[in-house]
Amino acid sequence: MSEPGKLWIGSIVIDCKNWKQMIAFWKGALGYEFCYPPSEDWALLYDPHGKGPNISFQKDPTGPTGTYWYHFDLYSSDPESEVQRLLRLGAEMKQSAHEGSDYVTLADPDGNPFDVIDTRGFSFGQRIH
Repeated sequence: MSEPGKLWIGSIVIDCKNWKQMIAFWKGALGYEFCYPPSEDWALLYDPHGKGPNISFQKDPTGPTGTYWYHFDLYSSDPESEVQRLLRLGAEMKQSAHEGSDYVTLADPDGNPFDVIDTRGFSFGQRIH
């Protein structure tokens, strides 16, 4: 079993065809707020009451081109150990760490992708520069 605080659902990521409308809808529906101003193709909302996970919106004008529209971002304060633990549990490596990236992509036993995000240096859902 993982130690508390080593791995948690940090964000549910939604690929969006109608990006601005999706953000407005979910922001209004859940009463969530922006963590920081959105970029041209990425926005992150959080629950101001601290009860729900973050929701990230990724602009994808073509709609789903692969196997999913949603995926988990699992935040980790010890990503290397957690990735190894998840691989031992049956996850499959889809995209390993590379220069300039703070995540790796794994897939669960059914092939559903999810990311493990390195949260060292994060403050409330975003990296401190």
